Amino acid sequence: MPVVRLGFAPLVLLVALCGGLGGAEAQTPPAPVAASGGAAALNILVVDVQALLQNSKSAKMVRQQIETKRAEYAKDIGHQEEALRQERDTLQRQQASLSPEALNQKGREFQQKVNDLDRSVQGKRQALERSNAEALEKIQEAMLKIITDIAKDRKANLVFQRSELVLFDQQFDITDEVLQKLDEQLPTLTVNFVAPTPAGAAAAQPAAAAAQPAKKQPEQKKKQ
Repeated sequence: MPVVRLGFAPLVLLVALCGGLGGAEAQTPPAPVAASGGAAALNILVVDVQALLQNSKSAKMVRQQIETKRAEYAKDIGHQEEALRQERDTLQRQQASLSPEALNQKGREFQQKVNDLDRSVQGKRQALERSNAEALEKIQEAMLKIITDIAKDRKANLVFQRSELVLFDQQFDITDEVLQKLDEQLPTLTVNFVAPTPAGAAAAQPAAAAAQPAKKQPEQKKKQ
């Protein structure tokens, strides 16, 4: 029977009663659960996906790279924020010496810089999220292949995610085995960082779209 792929989304709730509960001290793997009516035996495996995404070498390397890039972005944003604070203070000191028109113009320019910085922060945050998601997807692909191979070797027909189970025999858990193979097959992983969207790009696109004239619809030919 082919292995049923349940993915990494929330899985069905299962209470495994075969072989007793909490049997982590037992050394022999549990026997498949016999099914009635001549159906194939139910052979279950359990894997802790979150533990693998926390403890594998590749996942740790991804987190380190993401945090390094996050700190780099935060430092750059901090410098820009300090520059804006100084510009704001300068503008406040010039209020008495500037004409209302000049003051309004400088105020609009300053607000535009604030808006650009806000869009820059959002763009960097979204770029980090996409970069992290793409790296984790690579880990999950390698993880799923390993789980599939183990399930085929053990003739398992159901693999459940541990976080969705209330009770189960610990002998069904293959997390440590998967972790060992994952570290062997994917010991390192370099994050492919997505470039943040430039601050002015998001604002320029709607303006450009609004500036384009509406396309003229072709006239229908009159019937003779």
